[in-house]
Amino acid sequence: MKKVLFAFLLVSSAIFVQAQFNSLKEPFITKSLSNESFQKINASTSHGNIAVSPVVASGARIEVFIHGNGVGDQRLSKEEIQSRLDQYYELEVSVSNGELHAVAKQKPKAFSSVNWKRSLSISFRIYSAQPASTDLKTSHGDIDLSGMNGNQELGTSHGNIRVDKISGKLTGGTSHGDVSVNDVSEGVDVSTSHGNISADNCSGNVKLSTSNGDVRIKKVKGKIHAGTSHGNVDGDMVEGELSAVTSHGDIAFSNLNASVETSTSHGNISLQLPKGKGLDIDLHAKNIRLSQLENFSGSKETRAMKGTLNGGGSIVKAETSQGTVSLEFK
Repeated sequence: MKKVLFAFLLVSSAIFVQAQFNSLKEPFITKSLSNESFQKINASTSHGNIAVSPVVASGARIEVFIHGNGVGDQRLSKEEIQSRLDQYYELEVSVSNGELHAVAKQKPKAFSSVNWKRSLSISFRIYSAQPASTDLKTSHGDIDLSGMNGNQELGTSHGNIRVDKISGKLTGGTSHGDVSVNDVSEGVDVSTSHGNISADNCSGNVKLSTSNGDVRIKKVKGKIHAGTSHGNVDGDMVEGELSAVTSHGDIAFSNLNASVETSTSHGNISLQLPKGKGLDIDLHAKNIRLSQLENFSGSKETRAMKGTLNGGGSIVKAETSQGTVSLEFK
């Protein structure tokens, strides 16, 4: 009899566990946006992720994911989550004056050293049928944005930023995280303090800055600044005006069709330039290496080279105090 009862309890427990709310996979709130009209999305949270992506009109919605930050809090019931929300947070999801608002914030003086374990992570996933501009902010979380039009402003302190297919200008920053930007058509200004930055297929005024990390760019056209203090800067198929700077790292670019100003203190510089093009060259390094140098007029020494190539034209400046500058013409 005891064995039968024990088996029944196990089956009942399994059914109960399966029926429990999974706060990591299931939205706590889902609100349809299929009948709403807005041109801007404002979303902010303190601990949580924010994602915005395009959908067809019938699928437009916002999903709010909520789970506890304490050990074991990922299995909180909906009732317990709602209780903590009511006690400690203000949560708004609304559309007014042409703007979608999704805001989660702590109530004033909500947490102390005693009850901080009852804090929540509140994330937003927004599926928009309208190509809106955005203002997305979180302190501890990632931001993912794709398929929107207009100006986009993104900010997080501890998290990554990923952007894809934006018709408009992008401004964004994080302190501790990576930034990845693809297909932005009207300018990019992004930064991080501790992380890497990559940009692919972007145009306009493009500014990429990190303190501790690498910067990588590909198929970027316009006025470009790529800078880091401790890391490498490299790229491929860059066109326009390029400024690439690092203190402790290497700089390497291939398939350049741009005026170039590069500098590093502790590292090498390698540039692949179009063969036969007119250039104004100004190089300073511990060593200078050249391949297939033709039609050069000017001065060339071990540590410095200045003059014109093929009658002059686009500026090529490169300076490193402890490394080698290499130019290849292809």
